This record gives sequence, structure tokens and C-alpha cells, in this order.
Amino acid sequence: MELARTFGGKKFMCDGRVYEDRREAEEVSQKYKGSGFEVELIEEDGQWFLFTRRVVTEVVVEGKPI
Repeated sequence: MELARTFGGKKFMCDGRVYEDRREAEEVSQKYKGSGFEVELIEEDGQWFLFTRRVVTEVVVEGKPI
């Protein structure tokens, strides 16, 4: 299994789990979506895989500039 794939010109990372059941994968997918992730769900050889991505919208920097 590839750890990263491109969908629609965007890079997604595998969440590292193998789902034997589509329903379980869809439930986890909804949790990711609720946390602001884009999700791609794919099936290969009877197993399901989730690929996720999230764009960083804010960077918090601590400390004084050099």
C-alpha cells in the first residue's frame, strides 16, 4: 500500500489503517471530515483505505524573531 497518493491534483496521505468493512471506513471518514480533513476512500482487493489531507490555514509562531 502506498502511503501517499494524488487525487484531483492534490496529495493525500494514508491514515495507516486497513478497513475490512466499507461501513467502518465510512464512519472513520466522517470523523476526519468533521475535523476539517478532505478524505478519499478507496477499495483494493476487498480492503478499504482512507487517504486524508488538510490544508494549514494558520501558523502560530512562538518566541522572538532573530
